Amino acid sequence: MDHYPPAQRITVIGTGYLGATHAVCMAHLGFEVVAIDVDPGKIEALASGRLPFYEPGLDTLLVETLATGRLRFTTDFAEAAGSDVHFVCVGTPQSSGSDAADLRYVDAAFTELARRITGPALIVGKSTVPVGTAERLTALVSELAPAAEVAWNPEFLREGYAVEDTLAPDRLVLGVDPERPGRVEEVAREIYAQAIERGTPFIVTDLATAELVKVSANAFLATKISFINAIAEVCEATGADVVQLADAIGYDERIGRKFLGAGLGFGGGCLPKDIRAFMARAGELGVDQALTFLREVDAVNLRRREHVVDLAHRELGGSVKGKSIAVLGAAFKPNSDDVRDSPALDVAGRLHLSGANVRVYDPAANETAAAVWPTLTFAGSVLEACEGADLVIVATEWKEFREADPQAVGEVVAHRRVIDGRNCLDPDAWIAAGWAYRGMGRHAA
Repeated sequence: MDHYPPAQRITVIGTGYLGATHAVCMAHLGFEVVAIDVDPGKIEALASGRLPFYEPGLDTLLVETLATGRLRFTTDFAEAAGSDVHFVCVGTPQSSGSDAADLRYVDAAFTELARRITGPALIVGKSTVPVGTAERLTALVSELAPAAEVAWNPEFLREGYAVEDTLAPDRLVLGVDPERPGRVEEVAREIYAQAIERGTPFIVTDLATAELVKVSANAFLATKISFINAIAEVCEATGADVVQLADAIGYDERIGRKFLGAGLGFGGGCLPKDIRAFMARAGELGVDQALTFLREVDAVNLRRREHVVDLAHRELGGSVKGKSIAVLGAAFKPNSDDVRDSPALDVAGRLHLSGANVRVYDPAANETAAAVWPTLTFAGSVLEACEGADLVIVATEWKEFREADPQAVGEVVAHRRVIDGRNCLDPDAWIAAGWAYRGMGRHAA
């Protein structure tokens, strides 16, 4: 294959959470970047310096990079033709009626790119896809654009830390096709030179391994979260305290304390759909028994939401009907406005459907939550949400909620009852302020 030049002009296909972050950060690193999306509204917002989602620090970086002239947003796919490297960052949602990943957007992006590439170029997939997808797309690209190569460079972004994770990642993984010569690794090292110089591990694998690294990481994290939530169920049945237990086992360096926070469980646009797609793909490969444990991981996770709803009924004398409940949090995690598969919003919605008067407050996600649950009532502050409440539920561990003054909140509620759905409050402080405190897998008070 002919050598393509060092990457000076980069195309990013898809301007959702991953694509917008990648485009902005690549421009910040000095590359000329053209970001392409089929959604005119999204492109218009980004081109004017407005993020269509909440991500700390990215809004400022977007404005700064636009001012350099190195970053452009467009709906015109033809503008991809002049780039040396193309990053595909489109979504892979869960298919309707199936656990499998919907690959229509990935397939369309690769097809459109390949049709426009006339010389040496590199197409790098960053989307999370089932193993085997990259090999299939490599064959497609080889047919439509013989001079192009395909690589896979999975993303490991944490919402709330996306800029840091892009500019200073904890590892870089590059999957390449060993059957096709070229200098894919060299170009990737040029693109990520700053991170590599700072010591970021750079791991080169085959395509299948790169695809599996991402879904395996998510499956492991989901398993760890559901493990401690399963233990929380045992703690509640025995009077043990899951926080003290997690602290104790977390000192074992083989286990570690991270992701051992019992609570409402995981949500968002990645972990839930990724583990389900992983199971679906294992079934297609005839190794479904290898991942059957993930079904229980998923079940434990969903059960935590039901548990908090059941707790609310119990705390309110057996029924929530007609009772006023404040739900603090709507995003699936703090420092995000993402409400996809959010445990917090799910709990609020279930209580609403059970007849409770639910008032929700989230520092960033009120608007996105209202688009999903327009029949819920949304407040503009903690105190407004809690005014007259018979019960308060902390459902997302925002710093604002962790640091809320229990005495001040207690002065506006009708009854001082709190369910700490994230085990993020100081129980002693809330109990001292006269609250009936209920944590997840913790001693009741």
